[in-house]
Amino acid sequence: MYNKKECVAMLLAGGQGSRLYALTQTVAKPAVPFGGKYRIIDFPLSNCINSGIDTVGVLTQYQPLVLNEYIGNGQPWDLDRIHGGVHVLPPYQKASGADWYSGTANAIYQNIPFIDRYDPEYVIVLSGDHIYKMDYNKMLSFHKEKNADATIAVLDVPKEEASRFGIMITDDEDNIIDFEEKPANPRSTLASMGIYIFTWSKLKAYLIANEEDENATKDFGKNIIPDMREAGEKLVAYRVDGYWKDVGTIDSLWEANMDLINPNIPIDLYDPAWKIYSRNPVMPPQSIGKNAVIQNSMVTEGCYIDGSVEFSMISDGVTVEEGAVIYDSILMPGCVVKKGAKVEYAIVGENSVVGENAQIGMRPENMENRDDWGVAVVGHNVNVSDGAEVAPKDIISEDI
Repeated sequence: MYNKKECVAMLLAGGQGSRLYALTQTVAKPAVPFGGKYRIIDFPLSNCINSGIDTVGVLTQYQPLVLNEYIGNGQPWDLDRIHGGVHVLPPYQKASGADWYSGTANAIYQNIPFIDRYDPEYVIVLSGDHIYKMDYNKMLSFHKEKNADATIAVLDVPKEEASRFGIMITDDEDNIIDFEEKPANPRSTLASMGIYIFTWSKLKAYLIANEEDENATKDFGKNIIPDMREAGEKLVAYRVDGYWKDVGTIDSLWEANMDLINPNIPIDLYDPAWKIYSRNPVMPPQSIGKNAVIQNSMVTEGCYIDGSVEFSMISDGVTVEEGAVIYDSILMPGCVVKKGAKVEYAIVGENSVVGENAQIGMRPENMENRDDWGVAVVGHNVNVSDGAEVAPKDIISEDI
């Protein structure tokens, strides 16, 4: 038995992220660069340490190499602890054989021995693909006050968007009386954020029962939560205000990056009381050339900018040569945009090179009609030849 912990966090980071296409072919979704100097997983990890939760299991599976290397010993997030800290938990060989994680519930089930080492009262289950800032300790206090068996964080969403989420129906005291997974005609606008706190003794029993049921799909939303509700366990909804974004699609990833340079969007990366920590390479200051024009953009250290950059997110180590134009785009770490190239409404992956006079994406002529445009994507480590074109909505993962 290790030192007892009141609460252990389990961060689900093993999904394939197939809707991000070229950006997740070789990189797990939580390791995708975000916001100039971060990766997506920095947000839940930083929330944990800022909330006083110092024991975190990161459940990896798909393309884990970059993610494992990035997390390392957890030092950037103050999670390099003798007792606790951050632990990467891939599927592993057992006496009965090796099993991939077959669902969110199965992933936690396979790591019951890890959780039991710390003998926690509570377990918080988190997703690795959301951008938000949240004090989990306040949610834990709410869970205790309500004497709940499970507490689910919910966000009040517009009625027209509710069918995209798991929806909670509650009574006047925020007890969950029903649950609908992506309903066509939602009875509520309280959307699950994929953040759960469980009393560990209860969750453990349901995980074991779920695993023994051959017909179950091994998923929290489809099995564990409905099973607990049907059995009469006390499930409560914890209402959250503020910025929260699922960045599981190309459009939502692009939008979340653009939100960081929108003064009207309430996500603050500059709050000293709630820092977002990350593992950053040591780089020199950015260099702005005599021909550069930069407006409403974030430019990270190690960049050399001698072209025009507007309303864009420029990650560390990026080069934008003279005459190149970057509009409404995301340039991920280490990429190069050569002379005369245009990158508009696009995402360019890590260490990719856009050749001279190439055209990546295009500014939409009519912003009202969303069908007329889409974000163009160049994957990681791709070379785009001089003069080549990548049309709006095109996604390329090989040299052109």
